Amino acid sequence: MKIAIINGPNLNLLGVREPSIYGNEGFENYLKTIQAKYGDEIEISYFQSNHEGAIIDELHRIGFEYDGIVLNAGAYTHTSIAIADAISAITTPVVEVHISNVHKREEFRHHSMISRVCLGVIAGFGLDSYRLAIEALKNK
Repeated sequence: MKIAIINGPNLNLLGVREPSIYGNEGFENYLKTIQAKYGDEIEISYFQSNHEGAIIDELHRIGFEYDGIVLNAGAYTHTSIAIADAISAITTPVVEVHISNVHKREEFRHHSMISRVCLGVIAGFGLDSYRLAIEALKNK
């Protein structure tokens, strides 16, 4: 099984960016943990970009070959019709993920442009949201 994790803007700063919201652990360290957990059972790849077009290009590149995509589109979640259209165009199921509970935050974060085209949404469980999304895709 092949699952890709795609992180959007500012998620390259995990571990240093607003630790009271996003925690103190960098994503690369967490990625090693989940790759070790799933071992040979699931091949987990990782892509991060601060650029909307690069995220769309990655969705197009893997979206017909992988078994699942875990997508934390960051702020693009709330603004990007283009990413929603890219998800609609591919056949690989996508789970939308958020580290924080977006519904406990600013009003603009309460609406997602991509939820309607995703298999499901997981939010508010810190970095463990990614593992929960992998489990959902694994058991789909």
